[in-house]
Amino acid sequence: MERPAATTLKGNPLTLIGPELKAGDDAPDFNLVDKGLKPVTLKDTGNHVRIFSVVPSLDTPVCDAQTKKFNEAAAQLPDVDIFTVSMDLPFAQSRWCGAFGVDRVKMLSDHRDGSFGSHYGTLIKELRIESRAIFVVDQKNRIRHAEYVKEVADYPNYEAALAAARKTLTATA
Repeated sequence: MERPAATTLKGNPLTLIGPELKAGDDAPDFNLVDKGLKPVTLKDTGNHVRIFSVVPSLDTPVCDAQTKKFNEAAAQLPDVDIFTVSMDLPFAQSRWCGAFGVDRVKMLSDHRDGSFGSHYGTLIKELRIESRAIFVVDQKNRIRHAEYVKEVADYPNYEAALAAARKTLTATA
């Protein structure tokens, strides 16, 4: 399923592959790899509240800032697991984390088959990279917050995602 002109890059329309997920939807499964090239599925991410911060590439200014922001937030939310998902190779993700001291966010790569992107509606057809998005998933794998950033070069609404994660924690405590 394609969603034409669902996102833009510098004003140019791009096509997203996959569904547009909303709060209340079941979180789809995926096949990603971690920094050790080990396969990671939704089940492997645990049964905590999770934030999936989706970025096109860590080597761009907005993605860099977004990942650093969630790394800082992770210190304030010890009961929330935060993952960054990108098409970057695991080796590049590890290099980037080492260069910037990012050690709380778990890095996951969708480079093999784009399953996260195609199941979460973030895969940009024309570029084969992820569009910018954030998903908050609860302990029962239900999406509590979904944001698809309309312009890839714009920042997401960090506070809305973090508030949704805090609310999910207190709702299930």
